[in-house]
Parts: sequence; structure tokens; C-alpha cells
Amino acid sequence: MRTQEQATFAPPFIRDIPPPAPPREEHRARLGLLVDLRTTPPGTVSFEPLPDHRLKIHAGAPVRGECRSTRFVYTRGDIDIFPAGKSDVWEEETANTSLIVRLAPALLRRAAEDMGMNPDRAGLAPRHHIRDARIEHIAWALESDREEGHPGGLLYTESLGMALAFHLLGRYPAPLEGTRGLSGAQLKQVTEYIEEHLDRNLSLVRLAGVAGMSESHFRALFKRSTGLPVHEYVVQRRVERARTLLLRGELPASQVALEAGFSHQSHMARCIRRVLGVTPRSLVRGARAR
Repeated sequence: MRTQEQATFAPPFIRDIPPPAPPREEHRARLGLLVDLRTTPPGTVSFEPLPDHRLKIHAGAPVRGECRSTRFVYTRGDIDIFPAGKSDVWEEETANTSLIVRLAPALLRRAAEDMGMNPDRAGLAPRHHIRDARIEHIAWALESDREEGHPGGLLYTESLGMALAFHLLGRYPAPLEGTRGLSGAQLKQVTEYIEEHLDRNLSLVRLAGVAGMSESHFRALFKRSTGLPVHEYVVQRRVERARTLLLRGELPASQVALEAGFSHQSHMARCIRRVLGVTPRSLVRGARAR
């Protein structure tokens, strides 16, 4: 009997290539997001590979089927995730009504960049017969907006699409081939450059250039290597430099802030409090009391 644990493939869906999009849907297609409610007849269901990722949410009465001698039953709310480029064939005993959501790889890449992930690895793992209330909620919101003629506009569609992409990448990402971060030489070059230029306005573009890669790729690999986003790493190093200078007591706090790369003394105080849990004054007072 087919179970969720046994089914590791992504089942197909018949006639996945839709008719030409009407004018209102062309804008959604450019966003990399399309939604459609479809009913297919009983019999053989064939799934051809497409460049988009697809979600299939069962929306009708229960449907029995079979794939590779494994029998299964779709019930309302069952979700399948089809990664881009996958194909398959199976049989269904009765007509099947499903909500299909198509997401272009470019949409997942955008979400991956915002999440600090390597966009080149922004893929999905195949899933069958999963239940996920958030996917259902977003998918039906997209379908309702489409049925009503998109009263929410492109911004609404895009916000739902990005929320869906974030959720999918967070819960169902394609397995990584490895956990490689920056090479030892690259990490040494970047961290030394940061230490030497803490008092300057560091930029992601410049640091990525030191590592010899794109900004998005560098951001993902740096976090994998250090466990921290680039910005947070720089803040922590600035706080550590400010702490050292404050404890030496040779410079006024305003000058310490500039030497450590903070825009002003109040900015330094906020960061020290967030990272160390104390104010600069308490830090110095505590050291003197020892």
C-alpha cells in the first residue's frame, strides 16, 4: 500500500502545458507565478518535464490511483511537489480536480538571495501526499485572486509568490550535494580584509570581490563558513574592537566609535548593548571595578 514514507517520487499531472495565458495572466507569468484549477479525466495521467516547479493541491472528491504497482488515494488537501524537469506516469480511477501552482526557478532564486542562500542551489525536493496548511492557504489565496480578476494587483500576487517561495525553500529544499563554504584561503583573505578596514564603509560588493565571486554566492558561502551573515559578522568584529579600545581608556568614546567603524557614538552604544548586553559605560565601569 502506498504511503507517504514509501512514495519518494513526484507524481505527474496530465496536460501541464497550459493554453496561451490571457492578457491578465501574462503579467503573472512574468512574475514567475501561475495558478490554475483543473479537472482531468480518469485513466492514464502523464507528466512531461517542464522548466517550472509545480505544486498540485487535490481539490475534489477522493481519487484512487496506482503508480508502479503501488496504490494510493488522493483526498482534499493532499499536496505533491514537482521539481522542475521531472516526468512520470500513473493511473487514476476517476476524474481528478486539482489546483496547480507553477513557480519559475527565477522566483525561487530571488527568494534564496533574500534568505542568504546560494541561488544556484535554489531547488525543491520531490514530495508526495504531504499536508501543509501554509501551502494550501497561499495557493487558494492566489486562486481566489485570479477568479476575482486580480483585485489585489501585481504587488499582492508577488507578495504571495515570495511568501510561498520562502516557505518551500525553508521546508522542502533540494538536498545539497555538500556543505562547502569558502575555501580556507578565501575566508582568510576576507576576514583579514575586514579587520584591516573595520573603520571604513565596507560593502558586500567589495568583500565579494576580495573572495572572487558574485555577491549572492559570497553571501551564502560566508554564512556557511562562519555561521553568521556578513553584516552581523562585521558588527561583531566592530564591537570587539570598540570593547578593546574602550578598556584601554586612551580615547574618548566618540573617537572609539569612529576607529571601530561605527557612524557615531550612539550607533556604537546600540551595537555593544545588543551584542554584549551592556552599555559602553557599564563595560568600562565593570573593568575598573575588578
